[in-house]
Amino acid sequence: MYHRVIIVGYLGRDPEMRYTPDGTPVTNFSVATSRRWTNQDGSQGEETVWWRVTAWRKLAEICNQYLTKGRPVLVEGVMRPDPDTGGPRVWTGNDGVARASYEVTARTVKFLPSRGEPTAGVPGIAEEEPPPGFMEENEIPF
Repeated sequence: MYHRVIIVGYLGRDPEMRYTPDGTPVTNFSVATSRRWTNQDGSQGEETVWWRVTAWRKLAEICNQYLTKGRPVLVEGVMRPDPDTGGPRVWTGNDGVARASYEVTARTVKFLPSRGEPTAGVPGIAEEEPPPGFMEENEIPF
């Protein structure tokens, strides 16, 4: 089976880049996606989902260089389930409320313009090869 996730949202914090023991760059950042609606009684509802994004190699370096907290971004990649639960990573916030976040390994990142920012000042698409062991859609054995 194969899946692809596309998310468009805002960075929740500045990216953090580090290196694996063999020197491979890896950058982590969080993206918030929200949806709003009006209930039947006229009240407003809102739902925010947090995504923990990991970028590798050259894509990691580019994301670390250009992305900052609050910047809009489009991320395309594959979702990684929590190895213990098979679902999202569940944790308890400082307020004692259970929360969840979803893990995504980025394959493509598009830096979107902020409100009022001309599109000419926005870097283009950054694409990266998938991490080792990733199967392309045409390599699926069925």
